[in-house]
Amino acid sequence: MKHLKRYTIIGIIFVLIAGTLAHFLYDWSGNRYFVGLFTPINESIWEHMKLLFFPMLLYALFLILIFEKEYPCVTSALCFGIVTGTLLIPIFYYAYTAILGKDMFLLDIAVFIFSIVIAFLLAYRFTLSCKLEPYTVLLCCLVCVLFACFMIFTYHPPDMKLFEDPTKPDIPLNQIVRFP
Repeated sequence: MKHLKRYTIIGIIFVLIAGTLAHFLYDWSGNRYFVGLFTPINESIWEHMKLLFFPMLLYALFLILIFEKEYPCVTSALCFGIVTGTLLIPIFYYAYTAILGKDMFLLDIAVFIFSIVIAFLLAYRFTLSCKLEPYTVLLCCLVCVLFACFMIFTYHPPDMKLFEDPTKPDIPLNQIVRFP
């Protein structure tokens, strides 16, 4: 249990750092198509969900490899954490902006941090309790669905507020993205 707690803390730190760096990676890459699949291509809430999803997915795969035998419920717990943490980003964002009536940079950062911490704390607790083990296949499928949605909606977003880039509302995507 001590090892799991240590790796959970390391995971929180890893996702915080990797997610923060990922925020800038698309621009740093010269707007490369492939990089945009895994990192935000604009300032929409949807794209910012990638900041938690992909780093936590990567770290979860690592944890599953090293802890699956010792903690048989780690897969279901981590999948639940990934899905929950990713969905908390828009929930927290829209909740605070509805209350305040505006977006605030420091609160955006707090949303990111709280979502990561909650995701990992839930994953830790459910790894130990095994309450989600019967739902492993469903939770893995939900992670796969989110993954597929990121792949599709990055360059073909639905016309919904979640996908709107508040900094570039009238510029077509093909003028922003460098396609290979």
